[in-house]
Amino acid sequence: MSSGTPTPTGAINRRGPFRPGERVQITDERGRITTITLAEGGEYHSHKGFLKHDDLIGAPEGTVIANTHGILYQALRPLYKDFVLSMPRGAAVVYPKDAAQIIVKADIFPGARVVEAGVGSGALSIALLRAVGDYGCVHSFERREEFADVARGNIETMFGGPHPAWKLSIGDLQDTLPQVEEPGSVDRVVLDMLAPWECLDAVAEALAPGGVLICYVATVTQMSRLVEGMRLDGRFTEPECDETIVRGWHVEGLAVRPDHRMVAHTAFLVVARRLADGAVRLAPKRRASKTDFSEEDMNAWIPMNVGEREVTDKKIRRAARDAKNLAAHAARANEIALEQNGIESAE
Repeated sequence: MSSGTPTPTGAINRRGPFRPGERVQITDERGRITTITLAEGGEYHSHKGFLKHDDLIGAPEGTVIANTHGILYQALRPLYKDFVLSMPRGAAVVYPKDAAQIIVKADIFPGARVVEAGVGSGALSIALLRAVGDYGCVHSFERREEFADVARGNIETMFGGPHPAWKLSIGDLQDTLPQVEEPGSVDRVVLDMLAPWECLDAVAEALAPGGVLICYVATVTQMSRLVEGMRLDGRFTEPECDETIVRGWHVEGLAVRPDHRMVAHTAFLVVARRLADGAVRLAPKRRASKTDFSEEDMNAWIPMNVGEREVTDKKIRRAARDAKNLAAHAARANEIALEQNGIESAE
């Protein structure tokens, strides 16, 4: 990068030798993966010896080292997909396969103004912030402050400190969004919540014409209710619905076969675009079918019936504490990286 060019947030701590405070993923010869936080004088212990953190600090990424019993480990920085599945969490995370689809289907571009509702543990927020860059904006809304604390810690761990493009509001989206965003000022809206149809009016007001709404819902009943709500609203194009299923393959010589395990259904993605004010939605012709919802249909998507386990306050507090501690370590690693590269901190 040329002199005088600003370094994108989080880029500096993805390059160079390992530093104290960094999260490092070590993998043994059997493929078992462990994520550790490097500390001067620290040690990683297993039933087959221990590994000194000091042997990794200052070493280049991709180093292979042996522990005290001669067991070999390869050391790499966690990729996004590794980080979000191992970070502290209070709520379930959006899986990397779905986050990737959201970025592409919603066309999240550098500099975009994005509204996200349902922050959870911050996995999707990280992907959105990477896509919009330092000069965009991701405005996240979360009803529960304890979940927001977990997300904040995870985001600061990933980027080595606060991200300049991230804003956080605590409260219900349909009540708070009209107070903080001007009508027609938002490029993209991403909803990850139980009842996104309740927010359609507020979202339609905030979205610019041509803007994209993408919703992440877990069940068929939620998807059906949401799609019919979009059609009834009349300010969105015909919704598109799909899911993403990822299957790995075992490849060893001529022994080539699908893996026995796969990441199958996690959620449905429902995508539609905002029409211009006064435009009439083009409704595709179709045969008549049941579109009215009975009381039984309405109750099918509540947390108990969709199998969502209640997250205890104790678990959330522990996740928030762990995320805050990891963020502090990451901030220290970021400071070291800035010093090594002769860059002054923005603070």
